This record gives sequence, C-alpha cells and structure tokens, in this order.
Amino acid sequence: MLLSAKPDAPADRPGFNCVWEETAAAGETFPPLSGRASADVVVVGGGYTGLSTALHLSEKGVKVVLLEAREPGWGASGRNGGQVIPGLKYDPPEMVSKYGPDLGGRMAEFAGGAPGLVFGLIDRLGIDCDARRCGWIQPAHSSLLEGTLRRRAESWAALGADVEILDRARVGELLGTDSYRSGWLDRRGGSVNPVAYARGLARAVRAAGVEIHSGSPVRSIRRENGRFHVACAAGTVEADQVVLATNGYTDNLYPTLKRTIIATHSFQVATDPVPEEIRRTILPQGHVSSDSRRVLLYFRFDRDGRFLMGGVGAAQEPGREAQFAHLVRAARQIFPQLTVPFRHHWYGKVALTRDFMPHFHELAPGLHAGLGYNGRGVAMGTAFGQLLARRVAGEPASALPFPTTDIHPIPFHFLRNIYVGAVRTYYRVRDITA
Repeated sequence: MLLSAKPDAPADRPGFNCVWEETAAAGETFPPLSGRASADVVVVGGGYTGLSTALHLSEKGVKVVLLEAREPGWGASGRNGGQVIPGLKYDPPEMVSKYGPDLGGRMAEFAGGAPGLVFGLIDRLGIDCDARRCGWIQPAHSSLLEGTLRRRAESWAALGADVEILDRARVGELLGTDSYRSGWLDRRGGSVNPVAYARGLARAVRAAGVEIHSGSPVRSIRRENGRFHVACAAGTVEADQVVLATNGYTDNLYPTLKRTIIATHSFQVATDPVPEEIRRTILPQGHVSSDSRRVLLYFRFDRDGRFLMGGVGAAQEPGREAQFAHLVRAARQIFPQLTVPFRHHWYGKVALTRDFMPHFHELAPGLHAGLGYNGRGVAMGTAFGQLLARRVAGEPASALPFPTTDIHPIPFHFLRNIYVGAVRTYYRVRDITA
C-alpha cells in the first residue's frame, strides 16, 4: 500500500480577520517532524477529531504521534461559529427507521450526547475557551417548517432531552426579533471560542504524552512489513495504525476519501462590541441559534458583546470583504436594531456528505478515518475522535454507536463547485418561497 499527496494540493488562505484569533490566548508551539520516530498510532490532522482521537488513545496508554500541516486548530476547527449543537441532520425516529432500533437508537444517543462530551472535557481538562452551555435555538423561518421542528423537539424530549417548544411570542422574546414564526430550544447546546477550545485540547494532548508536530504535512503513507510508514518532508513515523482526521481539508493523500465529501466554505462576520442598550434586545438570555433555512443562518454573541452572523458563502475561496455582504444584510434584516459596524470577516471549510451524515471508515486494516460533519463539527468532531479511539484501541466495530461505512465517491466530483453553486441557488429560492 502506498498513499501519496500531490504536491500541488493547496491549503486555503488564513481567512481575513477572524475574531476568535484576536480573543483566544496564544497556542503552544510544536516543532515540525524531523528524523525517524515510532508510535503505536499516527494521527493525521490537528483539528477537533485528531486532537480528541489522540487524547482518548493516550489516556488508554497508547503511544501516539500527531502530525498537523499547519498548527492545531488552524483549519475549520478554529474558524467556525463556535456553536456546540446536539444531534445530526436526521431526527431520532429517522435514525431508527434507517438503521434499525438498536443501532439507530445508539446513534441518536451518541449524537445527542456529543455536547455533553465537549463540555465535560472542557471542565475536566480546565480549558479556558469561554464555554457556555447556554442552550441552542432553532427557529422556523416559514410556516411549512413549524410542524417539522415541533416533531423534532418532541422526538428528543421522548428520549429525555431538556427541550422546550417555542411559540411565536416566546421565540421572539428569546431571539429579539419577529422574523421567525416558532421554534424550539435545546438546552444541551451552547458555545465556545473554537480557537481557544482547539488550543486547549492541544495543550491537554501534549500533557497526556502525545508527540505533536506542527508544520508537518504528510506526503505519503506506505505499509511495509506489517507497519505503516508515514512520511513528511523531513521525517517519518512508523506505526501500527493510522487515523486520517482531516475532514474538510482532506487532500489527495487518499484520493477516494477526498471524493466522498464536498468541501465548501462557511462565511462569518462580526460587529464591534454592541452597546448594552442594544445588546439587551438581541438574544437577551445568551442563547445561540441556527435557523431552519436550507441555506441556514447562524448567530450569537461572543464574550465581549460582538454579534456574529454566519452562513454559506461561495464554493470558491473569497477574495474580498464584499463577498460577505449577504450576511451583513441578513443580520440587519433580522435585527433592525443592530446598527453597529461589522469589522470582522472570515471563513473556514465545511465537509458535506451526500447523505448528510458523518462517515466512519476503515480504509484498510489499521487505516481509519472519520469526517463529514455537515456543519456540526465542534460536537461531532470531538465525539468522533472518541469513537475512533475506541475502535483503534481494539473495540469491535459492532459495539460502537455508529456504523462503519464503505467508501462511495461522489460521481463527477470534479464538478463540485458548479454543483454547490447550483444547489445553493436552488435552496435559496426554496427558502424564499417556503
């Protein structure tokens, strides 16, 4: 087996002026890989999935080396909206219908418990990342979605989740806008500073004994004499098993894996700190929210009172601030009282899958991958790291609360940018007419 990345596979630009970078404490420095090393497991990727995998393996006594092309949290793990959201795109009854009562039930429990894992790790490891378990609101932008959201809330309530169905008056009270018709509140959700969370995980991973190397993009993986040889520019690690945890930044190291996702960009903007008299009228109880649109909008405040709005942007990398204007317009339309200038613009990659579900793969004996969180990567990336660690440490696949799936590349993947643009336009029309 020989896997190799093409040298022309570029990483995206840093992302303008990300508010999380400005407000998070500096991360630790990790040296590039140099020379030869040996481990039980090599983890490729220093986002939430890779860091969580490395942490949970190390706590099981497994020797781990983690290789990151840039620095921990550099990619979408540091450039998302920081919302910690329970569940998946499918509701519990749909998971049971699709996967059966046993596995489907365990999947629902796994997905619903993912925020608890995040906040539990933050507490246990003492990570300073502005964590708040403030609750997540999903409001209905259209009367056609009201029944769907009500049933969603009822299905989670039946499993014991702390949720509340919101009528129009109540959702308006909690959001500070009359733009939505109803909704539901899930108190399992919350928020973090995503850069600070990633950097805090990296510190904990190093403290647990993991050898982390930044600036170490993997060039090839080959198997020889029963062991993997993972090569970077200036060094090689030999290991029994390898975990690929690259999500939206998956490159040509394993080409068919790259073709199972569509990596598109999530754009975000943030204001200057909002004056208190306005601040009290928007999300007055500190909730976070992402709405029911197919091309959804998500919004919250940060610790310093900046208002943040996020949503889907262009399939290709943005080159100027004007490409973020649709988010500013949306924010001012939903919250007319929001007159504060928007000063921050940034973006990260979201890994979308055809079935809107995360994928857990065993690419070959000893070669594992987890990716495709469809915009819910803070909670699901962390939870998938724990899942990968359990499997790598020897737990049978049948005992895990998520299925192992085969690789199914997306047909005509080379047309992905055209596909994303067309689907986005179609969904926006559906959102307007719904």
